[in-house]
Amino acid sequence: MGTGKSSLVEFLSNTYDAEPYYEPNEDNPYLADFYDDMKQWAYNSQMYFLSSKFRIHQELDLMPGVVIQDRTIYEDAQIFATALREMRYIDERDWQTYWNFYQTILNAINPPDLMIYLRCSMRTLRKRIRLRGREMEQEIPMPYLKRLERLYETWLESYARSPVLVIETDKIDYVNDLIHRLDVMEQIEALVSLSEKGIAAGAADG
Repeated sequence: MGTGKSSLVEFLSNTYDAEPYYEPNEDNPYLADFYDDMKQWAYNSQMYFLSSKFRIHQELDLMPGVVIQDRTIYEDAQIFATALREMRYIDERDWQTYWNFYQTILNAINPPDLMIYLRCSMRTLRKRIRLRGREMEQEIPMPYLKRLERLYETWLESYARSPVLVIETDKIDYVNDLIHRLDVMEQIEALVSLSEKGIAAGAADG
């Protein structure tokens, strides 16, 4: 959240005539309840996201041409759900059910041809969250955001399913700066053929 995923997906989908796939936040019937009471609704919310992402991945495999996804299924499990487990909002019994489902999914989906990892400072992240004014995000505790930042960086170190392009969004403005947009395009095209499909714009919060 707040790192520039949606803006990047919009830019790339317009540039390469690609099909965008966005995080299905608004469709999650548990999300508002989750922000009110994380412990009560964490498992339900994360299972919804996981099953939704699995469905999206199945759709992606059938799509011709280039498709761009704004958050991957790997992040759902290895960052967000893992954070909630560490915070004891998901107990061990529910976690084993969740993790076994995730492992089954991994064997059934293809990885993206390119993972784009967006990184920005916590200060910039908080500023962007305030500016976009989404009510449910305004009260997210700082310790929770820092935990996500740590888990993202740990996950990045071990991710090896596809090439990774890291973009420092504190320094690169691909929304308003033409030179920066061209630079991002050049880096992407050096790593993946645009006749391939499955570009994922993963995002880190730090």
